[in-house]
Amino acid sequence: MHWTWSRFAELGVDALYDALALRCRVFILEQGPYLDPDGLDRASAHLLGRDDAGSLAACLRVVDPGVKYAEPSIGRVVVAPELRGRGLGRALVGEGVARCVAAWPGRGIRISAQAHLERFYEGFGFRRAGPNYGEDGIPHVEMARAP
Repeated sequence: MHWTWSRFAELGVDALYDALALRCRVFILEQGPYLDPDGLDRASAHLLGRDDAGSLAACLRVVDPGVKYAEPSIGRVVVAPELRGRGLGRALVGEGVARCVAAWPGRGIRISAQAHLERFYEGFGFRRAGPNYGEDGIPHVEMARAP
């Protein structure tokens, strides 16, 4: 996997299109309708993972500290449906955590995770930080990772 880490303004139209198209395939067509472009992309760094052919396989965003939470916040974590089950999600989140640690040393990370993925995120050091709640019709849980 070839990773790129870019601020929103540095993405370029092709990378932005690829990221929004992948997010749309999963978050809108697969999981149900909601407004994916929520105004937070501009205040975020974006991690994109491309295969050897240059196709976007996975991506996530990290919202800057102080925008959504006091800490940086990983979100919009997505792997192309046809590539699931190959460990790409683990590689993506691991890379995202590493980029957060490098960009904001000494800071924790906070996420709003789909509740069924709680154990997955625990594997990266995240711990439940509140009760389950609904977001866009899907049960979620706030989780935090200590610095």
